[in-house]
Amino acid sequence: MTDVRPFRSSVTEPAVRGPDPGCRPVATAGELAAHHRIRRAVFVTEQGLFSASDADEHDAWSTTVHVLGFVDGEPAGTVRLYPLTDTLWHGDRLAVLPAYRRSRLAAHLVRLAVTLAGERGGTRMQARVQAPNVRFFEFLGWEPTAPQADHLGVPHRWMAIPLQRTGT
Repeated sequence: MTDVRPFRSSVTEPAVRGPDPGCRPVATAGELAAHHRIRRAVFVTEQGLFSASDADEHDAWSTTVHVLGFVDGEPAGTVRLYPLTDTLWHGDRLAVLPAYRRSRLAAHLVRLAVTLAGERGGTRMQARVQAPNVRFFEFLGWEPTAPQADHLGVPHRWMAIPLQRTGT
């Protein structure tokens, strides 16, 4: 069992619209390394959800999209998405470094993940959201789909959002 330290949310920014700080799918090995460094900083070091690494088999899937968010040109946040079926996508590993949590970056990362999943033919996206972030996701149009439950020693809630299918 993973030794879990007291939980601190990785998304604390107010959920309001603002200028896009810059989010895109990773394009280089260096960007992918930055993506993984941010995830490790948040999920391993800060939250203690994983003992050494949060990487799993989904990172190796050819259909997985790793997204990196930038603030003033600096890598500051991540999200990962991948298809579970032809039309159902899963989003996870949303992480924003503490110094950038008031930048509105998390909202831009989530919105881009939703857009990308729709562009790739998805009609629905799901995510297991840490309890303190449920309201933030509701603001972005997501709806709870199951009662709150423990995951990795932290309360989470399954949520979903319909996608505008723009791909084929």
